[in-house]
Amino acid sequence: MHGTSHHAPFNPLPWVVWALALPLIAMELAFAIGASGLVQGIDGAGWRGLAVQVFAYSPAFAEVSWQQGGWLPQEPWRLVTYTLVHASVTNALFAGVLLLAVGKVVAEVMRWWAVLVIWLAAAVAGALVLTLVERIWFAPAPPMTLIGAFPAVYGLFGAFTWIAWMQLGALGAGRGRAFSLVAFLLGADVLLSLVFGAGHGWIADLAGCAAGFLLSFVVGPGGARRLHAAIRRR
Repeated sequence: MHGTSHHAPFNPLPWVVWALALPLIAMELAFAIGASGLVQGIDGAGWRGLAVQVFAYSPAFAEVSWQQGGWLPQEPWRLVTYTLVHASVTNALFAGVLLLAVGKVVAEVMRWWAVLVIWLAAAVAGALVLTLVERIWFAPAPPMTLIGAFPAVYGLFGAFTWIAWMQLGALGAGRGRAFSLVAFLLGADVLLSLVFGAGHGWIADLAGCAAGFLLSFVVGPGGARRLHAAIRRR
């Protein structure tokens, strides 16, 4: 039939979103293969627990380093690698779905490097803020082990909130509406943590979200121009 347009059944995801999601997928596939016993001669049943030991972050790493006069936590790569390991398949699936959904929106507005910067900065901010809060308010309770991509995913939600905030401002509408989605998600996060006793990992999620929102003023569209103008005004 002439004049018929052909469209893809779904909009393709930006490559940077796949670059963030594929390591999470690969990790869960490795755990599934190990648990299935398909790899002969290797005990893969405990691979998730081993991955937690290798990649997870704990405020104890920072506390020991600070006591020794260092300013970076021991094994500083854990500030980012903890996002690769999840407590369960369900946990990883939920994080992956959120990443693909909000990452697509953010990556279609911001440059690829800005998405990466927000993801990494949110992960680091979540770990460090959790360390400070545990040291001030929760000591001497044993420090929790931080795993999962949620602080970094919430960083993308912070960027998404910034996009909505800027769009509402351009339309002359109330900018407070931009925070409704992330407020609902964080509220549910805190509620579930209290109900199921899942610890206070929501603090890392909140810190990641704040980092993503604030950093968007610098790495978002027009951010460099606004930063330069602010420096000149000073």
